[in-house]
Amino acid sequence: MKKKYLKIFLIMFFLLTMTGCTKNFNHEGKLYTENVLCQPQKSETIEIYKKNNIDISKLKPCSEFEITDGGYEGLWTTIFVKPLALLLLKFGDLLNSYGFAIITVTILLRLIVMPITAKTASQSENMKKAQPELDRLNKKYENKNDRDSLMMKSQEQLLIYKKYNIKPMSGCLFAFIQIPLFFAFFEAINRIPVLFEENFLNLFELRRTPMEAFKLNQYYYVIFIILIITTTYFSFKMNKTVAMSSEQEKQMKLTTNIMIIMISVFSFNLTTGIGLYWIFNSGFTIFQNLVMKGSKKNVGNS
Repeated sequence: MKKKYLKIFLIMFFLLTMTGCTKNFNHEGKLYTENVLCQPQKSETIEIYKKNNIDISKLKPCSEFEITDGGYEGLWTTIFVKPLALLLLKFGDLLNSYGFAIITVTILLRLIVMPITAKTASQSENMKKAQPELDRLNKKYENKNDRDSLMMKSQEQLLIYKKYNIKPMSGCLFAFIQIPLFFAFFEAINRIPVLFEENFLNLFELRRTPMEAFKLNQYYYVIFIILIITTTYFSFKMNKTVAMSSEQEKQMKLTTNIMIIMISVFSFNLTTGIGLYWIFNSGFTIFQNLVMKGSKKNVGNS
């Protein structure tokens, strides 16, 4: 089991170190992306790049962007960022809104990986059913730390897992998908200048963060903070896939609460574009879990 977790750690480390980065510059108190993938549409935005001596003349307009543009920038950008950027641009043109493009692509990608993420949701429901037996098992071997007792406990736990078709490692599959997608979205959105030229629903600038909005007395941006925190909390709560003792349960609850607090702070500085991805991605997780739970109830009642 330890070897499996080591492999997971190494894969996660590889994914994180493989990610590209977004270069920014400051103009009159606002951050702009330096290494954009295509040219902005608005002449005033292009002028800002000229004033900061950033040459974007060789870049195509975003409406003509292709994956091969800009040459090879590494494995991460080639495989994840540029294809995702192209998808966002195409749907943005189709829907005449890059905000709705972010929402559409988020849902589309979640539908594509749904066969994998559904396993995580299924495992969560199976774990809830098995929890009473696992609690009794933990109580049975409470304060028994000798080698034989630990081996017996492990064997009995495996039997419970088998009974309820629980595969603990399958719960990690979602993390493998979720983390690269988030970083890819983060970089792709930041490197597409036309996204930040849009005023979504004529209320929300896709490039603006709630913190920036509050300084302009646009307090309605707080809705993004509320939605990010709410959807994240419930998506975390509904994804328990590992058996835990009461002590581990407390530690997990504490860890989750700390993460929620961190995300709450983080959400103040998330752009509206990234916020849309976060909200609908977490919302899809909640919806998927509810559907799985409902379908299992119907099967059980039939």
